[in-house]
Amino acid sequence: MEKVFRSGFVSIIGRPNVGKSTLLNTFLKQKVVIMSDKPQTTRNAIRGVLTGKDFQIVFIDTPGIHKPKHRLGEYMVNTAIRTLEEVDAILFMTDSKDIGPGDDYILGILKKIKTPVILVLNKIDLLSREEIDGIIKKYRADMDFYDIIPISALHQANLDNLLDTLKGIMPEGPKYYPDDIVTDQPERFIITELVREKILHLLEQEVPHGIAVDVEGIEERKEKELIYIRVTIYCEKESHKGIIIGKNGRMLKEIGRLARLDIENLLGAKVFLDLWVKVKRDWRNKQDFLRNLGYS
Repeated sequence: MEKVFRSGFVSIIGRPNVGKSTLLNTFLKQKVVIMSDKPQTTRNAIRGVLTGKDFQIVFIDTPGIHKPKHRLGEYMVNTAIRTLEEVDAILFMTDSKDIGPGDDYILGILKKIKTPVILVLNKIDLLSREEIDGIIKKYRADMDFYDIIPISALHQANLDNLLDTLKGIMPEGPKYYPDDIVTDQPERFIITELVREKILHLLEQEVPHGIAVDVEGIEERKEKELIYIRVTIYCEKESHKGIIIGKNGRMLKEIGRLARLDIENLLGAKVFLDLWVKVKRDWRNKQDFLRNLGYS
């Protein structure tokens, strides 16, 4: 008897910085979502595709749900919430070590959703068994989850159990993507994200969230056997521009060096990364500018 092929869509939601992107990258064994210790790193819903012999799961990594302070924030939260009715299962991910009002806010949204919800308690390596049991008991009293699964995305603990549970929920269905596809994001988008990731890692807390990255051109230069990529980094203040460039241009060079290594790995070719920095005041509240960047 031929084995049934199962396929479906899974939304990963949670507060900012609970480990959603780490979980997705770990499942896919490849970086398709940028990571940072700063909250609100993910701005778009990003699809990652995991294909096995008898299943295909399309994960949707969403921006962290938070109280928005500008139009970009509103877009990010609406993007996360909109996915909930369009998927076959929801992973509600929490930081076991830091559960707060933001989790209760998301819980209130999920109680109105009919989609099966799995509560994923991340970072269990930082807790005792008794603490984990207490958290599970609390959440069982709050909501009737499809399942509650403690994991450590960073240390890959209990991920097989989580994946088996998801496969059990997926309906019988087609293969949506070829076997060698791990994301449906275009290369241009991934390049902007890789540059933004380096900025998040290298700059001070107040600067990164006021930054947007736009790939203005990609050109294959066969005579030099490289790909030329022109990228503009937008920031909101002149003082931020100075920080991004750094003394004698050192910070911008380091951003470019680190991003170029990842981009060359992505494209499988030598890259010349041409970075420019421009000031665009209050860009996070400018609807036309947000639309041009793909936040619409």
